[in-house]
Amino acid sequence: MTILLLAGSPSAPSRSTRLLNHVGDKLVQLGHRYARLEVRDLPGQAILRADWNDAQIKAALSTVEEASAVVIATPVYKAAYSGILKAFLDLLPQFGLTDKLVLPLATGGSQSHMLALDYALRPVLSSLNPKHVLPSIYATEAQVTWSEESGLTLDAPIAARVEEGVAQLSASLSALHKAAPQEFGEVPFSQVRCSI
Repeated sequence: MTILLLAGSPSAPSRSTRLLNHVGDKLVQLGHRYARLEVRDLPGQAILRADWNDAQIKAALSTVEEASAVVIATPVYKAAYSGILKAFLDLLPQFGLTDKLVLPLATGGSQSHMLALDYALRPVLSSLNPKHVLPSIYATEAQVTWSEESGLTLDAPIAARVEEGVAQLSASLSALHKAAPQEFGEVPFSQVRCSI
C-alpha cells in the first residue's frame, strides 16, 4: 500500500512541505513507503486550464489514484488553504479519493487560521469520497522552525500531534490491508470437484 505525500505549497522551501517530509520520515520508520507530488512542479497553465491531456497532469492524477492514503500539506493564507492546491484538487474526478485515507497538515502565521483546515479543506476532501479523513494537524510558524545546523524542530505539542497522526494513519492502513479481499490463484479445471 502506497502513501502519497501531496505538497500544496507554492513556494520552496516551505514550512508545510518540511512538516510533510517529517511525516514521511516517520512513516518510513514504521515500514511504509511513499511517493511524493509537489503541485508547484506541475505546469501552471495545464492546472489553470484543467488540461487533463497534459502528460504531467495525467501522471499526477494517476499517482493519486494508485495511493491508498494521501497526506496533504498546505500553508494557510487569509484563512484558506493554498490556491494551487485547490486548483489541483479541482482536477480530481468527483470521487477521486474513494477508499483512501487522508491526513491533512497545515502551517500558518497564527492560531487564528487553525480552523481553515476544518472549514475550508476538510469539506473539499470529504466531497471526494475518502474512506476517512483523519484529524488535521495545524502548526504555527513559531511551532515549526528550521535551521541548516539542526534541521526541522517541532514544538512538543506539535511533535506529539504528528506522532499521534502518523500512528493513526499507520494503524488505519494496516486495518485496511487486512480487510482487503485476498486474491486467489487460478485453479486448473482438472482439480475442480463438484458434488451433486
